[in-house]
Amino acid sequence: MANVTVIGTQWGDEGKGKIVDWLASRADIVVRFQGGHNAGHTLVVNDQVYKLSLLPSGLVGGKIGVIGNGVVVDPKALMSEIDRVTEQGLTVTPETLWIAETAPLILPVHGALDRAREAARGNHKIGTTGRGIGPAYEDKVARRAIRICDLSEPETLDWKIDELLLHHNTLLAGLGAETFTKEDILSFLKEITPRLLPYACCAWDRLAEADRAGKRILFEGAQAVMLDVDHGTYPFVTSSNTVAAIAASGSGMSPKSVGFVLGIAKAYTTRVGEGPFPSELFDEVGKGMAERGREFGTVTGRPRRCGWFDAAMVRRAVRVGGVSGVALTKLDILDGMKEVSICVGYELDGKRIDNFPSAPGAQARVKPILETMPGWNETTGGARSWAELPAQAIKYVRRIEELIGTPVTLLSTSPEREDTILVTDPFEG
Repeated sequence: MANVTVIGTQWGDEGKGKIVDWLASRADIVVRFQGGHNAGHTLVVNDQVYKLSLLPSGLVGGKIGVIGNGVVVDPKALMSEIDRVTEQGLTVTPETLWIAETAPLILPVHGALDRAREAARGNHKIGTTGRGIGPAYEDKVARRAIRICDLSEPETLDWKIDELLLHHNTLLAGLGAETFTKEDILSFLKEITPRLLPYACCAWDRLAEADRAGKRILFEGAQAVMLDVDHGTYPFVTSSNTVAAIAASGSGMSPKSVGFVLGIAKAYTTRVGEGPFPSELFDEVGKGMAERGREFGTVTGRPRRCGWFDAAMVRRAVRVGGVSGVALTKLDILDGMKEVSICVGYELDGKRIDNFPSAPGAQARVKPILETMPGWNETTGGARSWAELPAQAIKYVRRIEELIGTPVTLLSTSPEREDTILVTDPFEG
């Protein structure tokens, strides 16, 4: 049996929550390995809707959830989420939720700096959620982060807070924003420590033992490859690496443990926030996609921009993300359309290119090269076998496979867990 790693292949919001939930029902442990509470998964199980930001999706199915060292943790957001799902009937305890003791904390100063910098950017906003994820990752690589394990050492917190505020207050003051006192941070940490510390553990060691025992481990990615800080549409990206390789380093496991990499892609494309989007639609077709697909961010509620499936973009994500197979979601949103199109490349300054450019100026100038196919009038919603799909919908899926260079191994036809067509079992891959 192989482990499975799930990543997004577009700009996030591809429907990873449902796929992860479906896979988690057959896994033993589900691990979050990067990102923070700027990402969200919506799960629909037995008519109950769960909206998760930090908690691994497996907890909904009674599995062990792990928040790895690659995640930045906002303790108040985490505890609020635990309280919310507990009210919905889930059980979350230190036995069912393991948090790496080396995970960095997101503090109130991080969110304040995030929002102040975004406001100062004016017309060059990145479109962050303002939740402090970027500044928290900056502290991590600058070696001034306060990590969960530090909460048990008051003497360590004392000098670390001094170092942290020396940096952040200088920036906040320069941006004309309110600064923080040492007591502000100490008071915050004193409040959250009793609830957070019991969950802290050597997650990497427990995972290694589980792996040796033959347990099935599912690695749950957040955001998507085109938001990866190295491989995405920089600078309009998140602050962490989102590719499958990070599942190992973000959890403390061996690279061999990553297993089958399942890339999630919508049958069209969406994006939240700022940044280039070559296949974006500004007409009634795009508006219709947004309405039928209920395209609003799980975490922020922000409307998502909609456009045609960008095969050139997903092909890049497949290659740099190490994708073994793709789960295609929300095919039913294209039902009833007279024609459907796929972006197969770009035009830049009058010349065709097959890869999305890296320079921001070139990214803004590219135009999509579209390949148009007949649509289908029949419904794909709720289909659980290829035989239930319209012939033209199958042709559309097959053309996507050709263009992205990897097979569709799962096809999702509604938000419900069981409305899924399985081609290849990732856990057998």
